[in-house]
Amino acid sequence: MRRSLGRGSRRLVGGLRVRLVVTFVLVALVSAVTATALAYRDARTAVLQRTQNTAVNDLRERVAVVGAGLDLPPDQRSLSRFAAKVSEGLGARIVVARHQDLTAVSDAYADTEGRITAELRAVVRSGGGARFQRVQWRGDPYLVVGTPVTYADGDRRTSGLEVFVITDLRAERDDTAALLDSVRTGTVPVVVLAALLALLAAGTVLRPVRKLGRATRELAAGDLGSRVAVRGHDELADLARTFNETADALQESDAELRAQEAKARRFVADVSHELRTPLAAMTMVATVLEEDADQLPPDAAHAARTVGAETARLSRLVEDLMEISRFDAGAVRLDATVTDLADTVRASLALRGWTDRVTVELREDVRAVVDRRRIDVIVANLVGNALRHGAPPVTVTLAAPGGERVTLEVADRGPGLPPEARERVFDRFYKADAARTRSTSGGGDRGGDGPGEDGSFGQGSGLGMAIALENARLHGGTIEVAERPEGGAVFTLRLPLRHPEEEEEGDG
Repeated sequence: MRRSLGRGSRRLVGGLRVRLVVTFVLVALVSAVTATALAYRDARTAVLQRTQNTAVNDLRERVAVVGAGLDLPPDQRSLSRFAAKVSEGLGARIVVARHQDLTAVSDAYADTEGRITAELRAVVRSGGGARFQRVQWRGDPYLVVGTPVTYADGDRRTSGLEVFVITDLRAERDDTAALLDSVRTGTVPVVVLAALLALLAAGTVLRPVRKLGRATRELAAGDLGSRVAVRGHDELADLARTFNETADALQESDAELRAQEAKARRFVADVSHELRTPLAAMTMVATVLEEDADQLPPDAAHAARTVGAETARLSRLVEDLMEISRFDAGAVRLDATVTDLADTVRASLALRGWTDRVTVELREDVRAVVDRRRIDVIVANLVGNALRHGAPPVTVTLAAPGGERVTLEVADRGPGLPPEARERVFDRFYKADAARTRSTSGGGDRGGDGPGEDGSFGQGSGLGMAIALENARLHGGTIEVAERPEGGAVFTLRLPLRHPEEEEEGDG
């Protein structure tokens, strides 16, 4: 469990580190991309706006200068001369002059039809000053500015002459693309720097978390003295301080509980020990009374037998309490020897006179290293419980499935156990039915205490099933309880099959 907790903590810390780094990088990347987009948009807008304004102003000024000497309506020759003169003052731009059905182009080889759209022509023809439009032609951007030429007589009437200038925007496009590339290139070191800062921040934040996780694992493993150093006054310091306070309270509570448990064990052991001497005397007197019960009046004889039975039950309860106290104190040891389990089961049944009342299905030659007396205690309690609270037939089955474990099943056809009783049948002094007689054991109406004529533990003490389970655990096994499909209860003892060559003495 401790190893799995360690892996879980490493996954937690690693996950937090990854999430912090990813968050930092994403924030830096989003910031860089946003800044790049805004810078590109603003730069592109500024470049295009400047180009547009320059083109419009240059066209107006040039048309005003050249158009003053143009006679209207022009012929094709004068219109061509007009276009050429306007172009001379505008650099490498292409000028198109139109008057009704006449069209003149400053560059006779230029294709202008694809660059001057019908929309722009219609807007310019309607008057209202210079207009511009950005177009894509053969994959390249162009700015087309058009303006109508008006008479200079004051009423600003249009003369029917329209002038268009086509400006190549590839240089501006390349400038903005270069700016975008430079910003993109600068994004890489920004993201790398953000990742480094994230790793540094993650180490600073997660180092206390890692120490706190290590201390928590140590605390869970039983080291109640585990503490973490408190540094600073931030939230992590408050968390470490709270952990230390919790660990202090837990250590103090554990110490108090251990002291109380030790006192309780000593008290039970001392009381049980002190009761043995008076109980021995009482048993001797009760035995004498029982032997002479036939010579006494009926009421006195019944009283004598009742006293004898209750004294015997009290003696067994004291013995059981002493046995439980030894388990609690860890003072029980196995007296393990090579044992034939089938012979042990048969001997336990014969000793109590149950041979004719129980059906056995025992696998022969199942030999293991066990404490024969403690196996006898388990068998006595399980079978006695089935006989007293179940219904015939009671079946005892010994098997060794797989050759690694041995199972002993005790089944009956009685009323069975309700789910809540199955969960607590091995609890000490548990009674599922308060209306049962005092001889009912730890399982209530399904008690776990076998007869004790031979000195085995449990009849009527309420501790029999608890002692049986402790003995099973002492061998490295367990006892399970379940309902039979056809009715009744089945108790299953499961033990590791320790072979004779593996014989060793175990501690309880």
